[in-house]
Amino acid sequence: MASSLTVRASSAQQSVMTDAQSDPKRLGLMQGFPPPPDKRVTLPDAVFFSFPNLRWSVCNMRELLPTASVNRNPYYARPLPYDLREGIDEIVFNPTNSETPMSWQQSLAENYTDGVLIIHKGRVVYEKYRGCLSESANHAAMSMTKSLTGLLAEILIAQGKLDETALVGSLIPELKQSAFADATVRQVMDMTTSLQYSEQYADPNADIWKYSYAANPLPKPDSYTGPVGYFEYLQTVKKAGRHGLQFGYKTVNSDVLGWLISRASGKKFNVLASELIWSKLGMEYSADITVDGLGTPFAGGGLSATLRDLGRLGLVMLKDGKVDGVQVIPSAAVASIRAGGSQQAFAKAGFGTLPAGSYKSMWWHFHNKHGAFAARGVHGQTIYIDPTADMVLVRLSSHPVAANAAIDPTSLPAYEAVAQFLLSKPR
Repeated sequence: MASSLTVRASSAQQSVMTDAQSDPKRLGLMQGFPPPPDKRVTLPDAVFFSFPNLRWSVCNMRELLPTASVNRNPYYARPLPYDLREGIDEIVFNPTNSETPMSWQQSLAENYTDGVLIIHKGRVVYEKYRGCLSESANHAAMSMTKSLTGLLAEILIAQGKLDETALVGSLIPELKQSAFADATVRQVMDMTTSLQYSEQYADPNADIWKYSYAANPLPKPDSYTGPVGYFEYLQTVKKAGRHGLQFGYKTVNSDVLGWLISRASGKKFNVLASELIWSKLGMEYSADITVDGLGTPFAGGGLSATLRDLGRLGLVMLKDGKVDGVQVIPSAAVASIRAGGSQQAFAKAGFGTLPAGSYKSMWWHFHNKHGAFAARGVHGQTIYIDPTADMVLVRLSSHPVAANAAIDPTSLPAYEAVAQFLLSKPR
């Protein structure tokens, strides 16, 4: 789920415009004082997430939707050391199921990349900004937000404030009549709940659009009688079968988890995220998170942050919760995530580009030789962590197709090729 007002066309539309043709600066989107009518990306007409408009929107969510702030610590900005490396643009790999080589630089355009940061052994070895992105701009993280939500839950578990074996209905009485009532916190965290809920973006009748409409922060028409806000909608979700048997990627789990961590902590999602994570990692900028009409943060996909700060989040996961040798996130929380989830449960979901994958605490695991795991979001968002290569790779994009299945064939082999390059040419 990209935002509470995601346009249905954004996932189904296969634009013929290339990366260069759809560059928001080249198109003149929102340029001028005021911008001409044919270059405006606005609300409430909700065209802001259709392609190519999304190539501007992903860097400007605060201008389009109400947001809350995930505050940094203004007295602690930790610089990232630099050791830029030559030769990364020329790295060559074969995309999945292809015999035609592609270079790393070619892959950036292929995937409509807005920014890339590669950190090796704690130092930035590669950094590039394209499209709408700049060093100080927050970019929509999409479903990488879920990984932040999962990390917050793991921290509360490590602190003894949240019980992963507890039933959701016992912690949130409002959900006792919903599908989540007899699911455990862990089943919600790993998305092994069984729900009557469709998240097929290409289907205009999918439940995801009803959820989006409930969360829409704009006033509802007088004729509307459905739920208002994320929490009201979650109470309407029905059960499909027995929980715990298979993985099913459904954003509503993330917002239930957001509700759970707020109940456990007594704090709004963005406040807790600031206190436990964002203020502790030396972030340069505060992040933003979109909210529904009642001010509830979108724990399933509303985060926007800078490229470097997302790199810092990846680094703390790589370093077992430590920053400069100081434990700022409980090691048990990071270890739980890095262990990965059930590959058997995951296999039943049919993710063809991740045949050996698993999902744990809203982080994706590849179970490859390097033990790589990642935060991932639609339209190409990734924090890819390779412990063997001591590498964190952040890629922010505005690909016209939402589903990562269209992007993985030219992304995952590229990440592995960069890791191999760095391992083969140590500093």
